[in-house]
Amino acid sequence: MKTIDTIYIDTIYIDGQFVTPHGTELFDLHNPATAGVIGQVRLGDAIDARKAVAAARRAFPAMARTSKAERSAMLDRLAAALETRRAELLDAVIEEYGAPVSRSAWMVDYAVGAFREAAKALEDYAFVRQMGTATVTMEPLGVAAIITPWNANPGFIAARLAMVIAAGATCVIKPSEMSALQTQIVTEALHEARIPAGVFNIVNGRGDVVGAELSGHPDIAKVSFTGSTVTGRAILRTAAETFKRVTLELGGKSPMVVLDDADFDAAIPFALAAGFNNSGQACIAGTRILVPAHRLKAFETGIREAVAHVRSGDPRDPATTIGPMVSQRQWDRVQSYIRKGQEEGAILLAGGEGRPEGVAEGWFVKPTIFTGVRNDMTIAREEIFGPVLSIIPYEGDEEAVAIANDTDYGLHAYVAGGNPQRARAVAERILAGRVIINGAPMEMTAPFGGFKHSGLGRDNGAFGIEALLEAKAIMA
Repeated sequence: MKTIDTIYIDTIYIDGQFVTPHGTELFDLHNPATAGVIGQVRLGDAIDARKAVAAARRAFPAMARTSKAERSAMLDRLAAALETRRAELLDAVIEEYGAPVSRSAWMVDYAVGAFREAAKALEDYAFVRQMGTATVTMEPLGVAAIITPWNANPGFIAARLAMVIAAGATCVIKPSEMSALQTQIVTEALHEARIPAGVFNIVNGRGDVVGAELSGHPDIAKVSFTGSTVTGRAILRTAAETFKRVTLELGGKSPMVVLDDADFDAAIPFALAAGFNNSGQACIAGTRILVPAHRLKAFETGIREAVAHVRSGDPRDPATTIGPMVSQRQWDRVQSYIRKGQEEGAILLAGGEGRPEGVAEGWFVKPTIFTGVRNDMTIAREEIFGPVLSIIPYEGDEEAVAIANDTDYGLHAYVAGGNPQRARAVAERILAGRVIINGAPMEMTAPFGGFKHSGLGRDNGAFGIEALLEAKAIMA
């Protein structure tokens, strides 16, 4: 496998400059396809976080007064600057995260597109509205803390920053320390876009250090967090002390509802794509496959044959569908759930514990499918964050909807069916922030977020801009 030369990242980005962090802790970066160390990053600490907040606060008054045209120009420059580093970023996504080459291209292009889509949303957004005798203005909140995960690092940084720029706010971004190489390339690119100093600041650091400082800092007006439900709950409690606005995009246990009129030749590839999306390391993964009981055997036969052609291995091989888990810890977690599924009586239809056949190193997982699963089993209740799917039989549409909604989560859902009107009727009854019918493409401007324990608020498009604004009514 190709490897990037050993790297050492010893700067963070504050007030428009690359600076040496006050923090001194070194964190190892890995290539998950080999489990080998490829470099180190020096992490920022609470003092660095406070410096970044101060810079963002200084920049806020001028940024809040910018016009739509000025913000749109900033977004265009950010997109162009990031696009110039596409090839380098693509390589880093494969090397540091292990995304298969086909997936990594989408991840990088999504990041570039996020700025351009934000510019379109900004163009149509009404910051001033007349309501009766009142003039209502939508005004930026202030400084936002943006805390992003490791499973789509460039995209999350770009998408959240795009909303900040469109709203006229400023921010401090704390990306995952596990994605420092990708973050460095993104930051260097964004620096070239000539955005006013302090509008965005990027500090590598641990969640319990930098993230905690940002969540509790009195000068942070808004926290946007993407990650686990457990951490999101802690952020929400901390934010309440200073009445911070909060957007949380958290976990999921998304249902894939296969209706009894579905064409399995289309539904099975759809189910595998939804479940194994991003190597299974996706909050939106359709990991609970609901299948009509009277067609269960045919579905099992079809998906067993299909998954035999799903390859888990070298992410640089175009034939690879599933890359490695991001870390040893994540690999261990997925293995523990595979064991738990068998212990609770689920039937292993494909895959299982250990590495795929012929793979001797790296944090690779066999694409695994369980059948005979009840919705009260651990593998049907908890987010695994790996390529492990559960087939759950049902009797009739009413039970399918009931099972789909019988979860603490409500981020995403999928429906496969032959009759479009019937499929839409089922989709409308599922409690989820987004529902995809028959493999329809994602809409980048549509709101993204969840019901129940999957989070609070929405990102993207007009909803994402509005999440960083407050309404003020003036009556004269």
